[in-house]
Amino acid sequence: MFESYFLLYKTGMFGYRFVRLTMLRNYTVEPIHKIRKAMNQKKSSSLLPSLSIQDADLIKPSADPIEDLTRGLLREVGEDPDREGLIRTPKRVARAWRFLTRGYDQDIKAIINQAIFEEEIDEMVVVNDIDFFSLCEHHLLPFHGKAHAAYIPNGKVIGLSKIPRLVEVFSRRLQLQERLTQQIADAIEEAIQPRGVAVVTEAVHMCMMMRGVEKTNTSTITSAMRGAFKEDPRTRTEFMEFIRQGTAR
Repeated sequence: MFESYFLLYKTGMFGYRFVRLTMLRNYTVEPIHKIRKAMNQKKSSSLLPSLSIQDADLIKPSADPIEDLTRGLLREVGEDPDREGLIRTPKRVARAWRFLTRGYDQDIKAIINQAIFEEEIDEMVVVNDIDFFSLCEHHLLPFHGKAHAAYIPNGKVIGLSKIPRLVEVFSRRLQLQERLTQQIADAIEEAIQPRGVAVVTEAVHMCMMMRGVEKTNTSTITSAMRGAFKEDPRTRTEFMEFIRQGTAR
């Protein structure tokens, strides 16, 4: 792998611009013709020995490839990523994207962390109004809302805090709301093999509000019903009533 640096050089009395001196995988290359032109003028295989401290600063490359991708995106929409208001934006965007998609790096078994207990309980367990934030995989725009989850134990229960944690893991990925709902139900079912699992999510989607149809008062509800919740309408109705009671508080 090549050593990679940025060169800050003067473009006028007050102007400065970054160029890259070498190629490095996963980096967006600044205008290479400017580097070649400068190197030809200096008749040297390296630009560094001919520059004074006053003329150039060497700055270490970005630690995260998302920073360079963001700079490229800013240029494509007609912005100058080197202007004062945007100079630190790529770093902020990289940190935000790593946070918003951290669910890819989280392991469900580690999240549950042995929080499964044998208990002879056969009544419904409901966790209501779990806030979640996710990103639509079609437009990379946010959608957010609440999840409601329930299960009927079959000799085992799961620590209550683990259900919101499962919602968090799956929502911090590029998602479809329909798939998010199914994945939460699948994870609970796999962990404790209950007699039934039910998950309902309600969300508003920025891809419908900010663009496209631009409907600001539209929400989407999806559900996943397994076992007793799917087979017995009375059990399903009881769960939906718990949701309504929680929402009405």
